[in-house]
Amino acid sequence: MTHTVDSVDHDAEAADALDDVLATLAHGIDVRDMFQRLSTVIARIVPHDEADLAVLTDDGAAVELYATTRDDALEIRWLDGSIADGRRPRLLAVVPGPERGLRSGLSVPVSIDDRVVGVFALFSRHRQAYSNRDLTHAQRLARCLAVPLGQQRLVQQTRDAAVERERAANIEGSMELLRAIAGVLDIRTVFSRVSEIANKMLPHHAMTMSFVDQHGVVGREAATGDLPELPGRLRLTVPTAHEIILDLSTDAVCVVEGADVRPLLMCAGYRSALLVGTYARDQAISVGFLSKQADAFQPRDLPVARRIVDHIALAVSHEQLAEAAQQIAETHARAERLEARVQVLSEELESKSHLRVVGESDQWHDVLKKATQVAATDTTVLLTGESGTGKEVVARFIHRASPRSKGPFVALNCAALPEQLLESELFGYERGAFTSANQAKPGQIELAAGGVLFLDEVSEMSLSAQAKFLRVLQEHEFQRLGGTRILKANIRVIAAANRDLRTAVERGSFREDLFYRLQVFDIPIAPLRERVEDILPLSEMFLEEIGRSFGRPPAGLSADARAAALAHHWPGNVRELRNALERAAILCDGGLIHADHLALPRAADSSSPLDSGSTDLSTIEQQTIARALRETRGNKTQAARRLGLTRTKLYFRLKKYGLEKPPAA
Repeated sequence: MTHTVDSVDHDAEAADALDDVLATLAHGIDVRDMFQRLSTVIARIVPHDEADLAVLTDDGAAVELYATTRDDALEIRWLDGSIADGRRPRLLAVVPGPERGLRSGLSVPVSIDDRVVGVFALFSRHRQAYSNRDLTHAQRLARCLAVPLGQQRLVQQTRDAAVERERAANIEGSMELLRAIAGVLDIRTVFSRVSEIANKMLPHHAMTMSFVDQHGVVGREAATGDLPELPGRLRLTVPTAHEIILDLSTDAVCVVEGADVRPLLMCAGYRSALLVGTYARDQAISVGFLSKQADAFQPRDLPVARRIVDHIALAVSHEQLAEAAQQIAETHARAERLEARVQVLSEELESKSHLRVVGESDQWHDVLKKATQVAATDTTVLLTGESGTGKEVVARFIHRASPRSKGPFVALNCAALPEQLLESELFGYERGAFTSANQAKPGQIELAAGGVLFLDEVSEMSLSAQAKFLRVLQEHEFQRLGGTRILKANIRVIAAANRDLRTAVERGSFREDLFYRLQVFDIPIAPLRERVEDILPLSEMFLEEIGRSFGRPPAGLSADARAAALAHHWPGNVRELRNALERAAILCDGGLIHADHLALPRAADSSSPLDSGSTDLSTIEQQTIARALRETRGNKTQAARRLGLTRTKLYFRLKKYGLEKPPAA
């Protein structure tokens, strides 16, 4: 084969240019970084206006633009046939991109180890710009491009393999970490093991863990490594959901009680740290990784550190759930023991003193629970609530449940006695203390020695008596009226008030210091209208008691009587309920108690005399009979039937209450 001088010169120029291409490629691995410069060198071999390098996707089903001399990033479309068309050298008579003025081109495959991995293409704005010789030169260039592409693929494969190995190591470490902390109720007990496992994923020389409450106070802590002794607690903390990489030589964020601990850590050889913050339920956690190497931690370490801390947070959450479950179980157990104790005490009180504590409402159960809790102590108790709610019953319950149960229970109603008589009853007096004091008499305080003194309606105590009784509570001593001897007061005080003592203190009728002495343990008792569930059980108890003293006990409550009792407001509370039932038991004469027997005022009948809320049996009976006569328009037969009485019994009561004449309509 003969060659012209021009062709020989061109081949020589092409050979020189090819050497330059190889030299250019030798400066780097990534072809994309030097593709524009390569295009300039390649133009000496095959002139062109545009150069493209495309590579096959991993599945070999498509090509994607890898490098180009174009300024835009349009999708490569110069393979107008199938992908297979790019696997062989060819001249392109028709090319895309008329908007750029391209008229012809060529493409050759790029192969590595006889396997096509991409396509190299050159384009010109001239028609039929390329020949088979250009195609041959392009193939040589493609072989040159294959070298850095192969190296780059090898590097990527090596990098992918390293990433895969690191991922596998992290997965294995994560599983090992989970096994180490599974079932642990206090992660501090295995924190050294946690650090040991975490060290395989994130190398470090020391590891810290701090629990921070909502006020920023560090609670529990754990640490590994040869950390220095610090003045107080080591507080390597970071805001929740944050990660921070620290250079201990410059970053001043490690604080112990306001002091910078960097110098101490630096003296111990530590140079860098990585801090991660997270939440475990309602508690913030800060975990620190410390290294004695400078710049030991990089941003790529943050996901691994976060994974480790998430495992720790998971273990702490399980720990907190276990603690919460244990606390709930202990609370339930205490509640069950308290319920059982209340039941036992109630039965003992009934069997020994014939005093029954009956009620089904939550409010009443709460009262008994509090009474049981305070009974075991010698604490002063203040019972508050309306008159007739059962304060003395609760006081006796506390006495029976207390260590003083074998001692006396002495009750004194402060409202039932005038001022001077109250003091003499309370403190006692010596002979000659006043005109009628012919001999000495011990007071209720002395009589209650070793037991309980119950002061009912304590708000009615005079200021003079209050001052003296305050000394009893403070000093446990007192003097009889007219006496000089100091006597010891070996008593427990339970006080009751149906008025607001705070209001009495504000008015100046009750001493503030005495109020606080009495209100050491306050048990409020709700009125009966707020304890509707207690009305029927109390009614059954009272009817049993009343029936034992009657020749013909009542047969029980009818449905309308039950409804009336449940609907009534009960201004007199439990005391009113018992009186109403006793009166009804008299009226029913052994039969069922009906609503009329209860004589409870109707809500709409505001003019009824029963609205006065009187609990006197005679008054209630008189008012009930008068109402029955009024409603039956004086028909005594109907009134007797409605009241559950015989005509003889009705006439007897009419004469007794002066109701022989028919009441005005």
